Amino acid sequence: MNTMRVAQVSAAGGKFEIVERELPQPGPGHVRITVEAAGICHSDAGFVHAGFPGVQFPLVTGHEVAGRIDSLGEGVTGWQVGDRVEVGWFGGHCGHCLPCREGDFIDCQNLQVPGWAYPGGFADAMVAPDTALSRIPDGLPAALAAPLGCAGVTTFNALRHSSARPGDLVAVLGVGGLGHLGVQYANQFGFDTVAIARGRDKEPLARELGARHYIDSSAANVAEALQALGGARVVLATAANSDAMSATVDGLRHRGQLIVLGVTPEPLQISPLQLIGGSRSVHGHPSGTAQDIQDTMTFSAQTGVKPMVETVPLEEVDDAFQRMLSGAARFRMVLTTGN
Repeated sequence: MNTMRVAQVSAAGGKFEIVERELPQPGPGHVRITVEAAGICHSDAGFVHAGFPGVQFPLVTGHEVAGRIDSLGEGVTGWQVGDRVEVGWFGGHCGHCLPCREGDFIDCQNLQVPGWAYPGGFADAMVAPDTALSRIPDGLPAALAAPLGCAGVTTFNALRHSSARPGDLVAVLGVGGLGHLGVQYANQFGFDTVAIARGRDKEPLARELGARHYIDSSAANVAEALQALGGARVVLATAANSDAMSATVDGLRHRGQLIVLGVTPEPLQISPLQLIGGSRSVHGHPSGTAQDIQDTMTFSAQTGVKPMVETVPLEEVDDAFQRMLSGAARFRMVLTTGN
């Protein structure tokens, strides 16, 4: 086949349309991947609406991509045609900026995010640097692997690098696309897991996912409820709501951490006194490198952590994208190509 289908957006804020493009050839240090599944992430909306600098149109986005290598570029070693691979938010790094020289590749100042730096995975095939590849474990279906390249690694990595240890009280704010994974990972890490969400309707699901406690933020003072449980060592803030995040700070125990994952432009409302008293801290957490993604998939396969997905064929991408934007998805929309 010399052509492939891609789902592209022709102009900022436009709709997705399926078009044919010439099948790309991988250059040195790159591979071509036959895409089997691609997750739709809320960050894709930032690309579609030109919310990130330098986004070019027509745009092919998609940074939660699972498939198989079908062609190797010159100089690629350690990978073979037919290998099952994932490409996530981390789509390559420059290797020469200060974070890269310090080995902090996820904070690369020239991070190559698929769909931003090069055409992403809303397509039959894509080309990516071999440094971006993660090996998908046997037995993990492509549709379940795909969301782990962004939503999965973000929550997994944030928790495993936090100060929390087995038995500590850890709260997950939000039980949505990120949060439903965060609750599962927190439970599997052995944390005393709290789920925080608005209303009682998500409580049964939160407990099914592994939460031992549930706080309805519309009916209770979240900070007081956390302190009644002993105070949270960590609050993993997955909900993109600055007020909801800020409301958890007084629920942290001494030296507790608020880890911010939910993306929103609104500022947090936190006073210095809230942080100084109790030596509390607030910090943001990015996604993870290719090895972090591989670790996430391996851990998930071993422990049974699974994203809840709705799969739709590539040609229905615009409807699936709108479903994600509306908040109706439960919880990750995944495009499948039939490859």
